[in-house]
Amino acid sequence: MSGREPKAVRAATAPAPIGPYSQAIESGEWLFCSGQIGLDPRSGELVRGGAAEEARQALRNLRAVLDAAGLRFADLVKTTIYLVEFSDFSAVNEIYGEFVVSPYPARATVGVAALPRGARVEIEAIARKK
Repeated sequence: MSGREPKAVRAATAPAPIGPYSQAIESGEWLFCSGQIGLDPRSGELVRGGAAEEARQALRNLRAVLDAAGLRFADLVKTTIYLVEFSDFSAVNEIYGEFVVSPYPARATVGVAALPRGARVEIEAIARKK
């Protein structure tokens, strides 16, 4: 790959996309990960337990995508978290802290009206190969 052609990344251990998009796109040294919600990759169903458990599963799904690209959480440079209920911020933030490592990626957290499949949390990321 010359670094100019985008390449789709597919993680068999993460949920298949539920629309016309890739789990991630690799472009040169950059990996752009689509948003992950708390879908169980085996059942295709949203996990139970509220926003915290959805965030935990979304981050597991993100880890699977990173793994498929040969990367890890230490390679993240930017994440965006989407929350349907901003009152879930503390619980989601605590779970998020279990996955990311210092130096922590830049992050935005955005309140939204709704997410696919009735999810309460969605997490997208950008990573860089070192």
